[in-house]
Order: sequence, then structure tokens, then C-alpha cells
Amino acid sequence: MWSTGALRAHLLAAGLAGTVATPREENLRSYRLFAARDPRVLLGLDPVRGWDEAGLLRLMADRCGVSGDPGHRSGPDVIDPERTLRGLDAFAARLGAAAARRVPVLLGTGHPHRLLGFYAALADALSAAGCLVLTPAQGRCVDITTRFGVRTYVLDYARGVAFVREPGPPGGGRAPGAHSHSPLPVRAALESAADSGGPLPELVVGDHGWVCGAGQLGIEAIGLADTDDPALFVGEAEGQVSAVVPLDDGVCSASYLPLTRYVLNRACLSR
Repeated sequence: MWSTGALRAHLLAAGLAGTVATPREENLRSYRLFAARDPRVLLGLDPVRGWDEAGLLRLMADRCGVSGDPGHRSGPDVIDPERTLRGLDAFAARLGAAAARRVPVLLGTGHPHRLLGFYAALADALSAAGCLVLTPAQGRCVDITTRFGVRTYVLDYARGVAFVREPGPPGGGRAPGAHSHSPLPVRAALESAADSGGPLPELVVGDHGWVCGAGQLGIEAIGLADTDDPALFVGEAEGQVSAVVPLDDGVCSASYLPLTRYVLNRACLSR
């Protein structure tokens, strides 16, 4: 069991919080695109308020701990580990409440190379607690707009966690999954669940478009977000997203294991 102090030290040592790899220039670019309502950074969210760059910077400084100085235009940026810990506690509380009610859940990630193990452990614990872990629309093709044009991906699942991958049979030298920000996969999964008459999730757990796409449709959603993902924090501020954990979402996958243990313990799901 990880104490709060030990986890705080780990967050800093692993680069999950403190000075993070996402540069200030990338953060500001994302805030600028969000203010212009660029779909690439809205992640399926339709904001209620008219967010400008200054308002987004204030929000991200409050929710993540990035520098609130508008004159800081380049170089590294930061995540406050105390905000990460508070986010993990809120995330765990929502997870524990879902487990107590044994509701159907859907887990999905746009970072399968980094975060699949984190979500898979949550899926295992939720299933053991009596929750139905849903896997709708497995194998469905989803057309997603990328910087290279429209690409077709396949919605797949591993250990109860959804992600998209390139078409064709798994293996054969292909990467196990693709990095994606799109809300289209979660929309496809929810549409398939509704069309089949099966249960719809009462909680969606994930990142990027999985969280914003579900939250926009009125489904409770919780997730992880980096400093260049303002949509999740706007969703939390406006009430479409229940809990967001600010952290670097691109470090090595093993670095997220202590977070899994901490969350499961806080949610009373440790075995």
C-alpha cells in the first residue's frame, strides 16, 4: 500500500508531476486551438462557455498547476503533485461508488502503449466487485480524421480496455494500438450497446475522447489528462466530467503501477 507521501515522491521522480515533458509551447497551442473550438482538441466536448485563451490558462493553472503567467511562452511547464493527488482521490471515490452500486462500466484509452495496464487493473478490480465490464462494438471500423487525412481504425479490446488499432489481424509486426484523441470510438461503442439492447455504461473511465465523448452524452466519466488536454478540465469545470487527474500521460507504462495500487486502495477495491 502506497502512502500519500510515497506516492508524491514517485510522481516527482517519474516525471508524472513536477516539471513534465509536455512543453509550454504545446500547452499554449492547445489552449489557443480550444479557444477557437478546433475539433482536434475539443475531444468531443461542446463547451457551454465561450472559453478564451486567458480563461483557459487560468483554469489550467488552477486545475493542474501550470504556470499562470501569460508571459511564460516557452520551455518546461509543471503539474502540481498536490493537485494530482487530489485528482486521484476524487477519481478513486467515483470508482468506489460505481463498484458499490455494481454498475456497468466501460474503459477506453487513447494511450494503449502507456496506459493499458493502468486501466486493465481497474477493469479487473471492478469485475471482481460485481461490475459488468462492457466490450461493445469490438471489431467495428471507425474512420478518424488525423493529420495524415482520414484513416480507418478498428475498435478492439484487451483485458477489458478499449482502444483503436490499425486494420488487419493483430500481430504481424503491427503496433498493438494507436494513439488517438477522437471521441468517435466511444460513440461507436455506445451506439453498438444501445442497438444491441444491452446495458449502457453508467461510468466511463479513460482519457481523451473516451472521457469527453461520454461526458458530453450525459454518461458519468472520469479520467486522466495531461497539460495539453484542456477539454477534460473544461468538462470537469462545466459538469460534464466527474473527475480528472492531472498528470503526464506519456511516461513509461510501469510508472503508472503505483497509481493503480493507490487508487484501488482508496476505492476499497484492493485484493
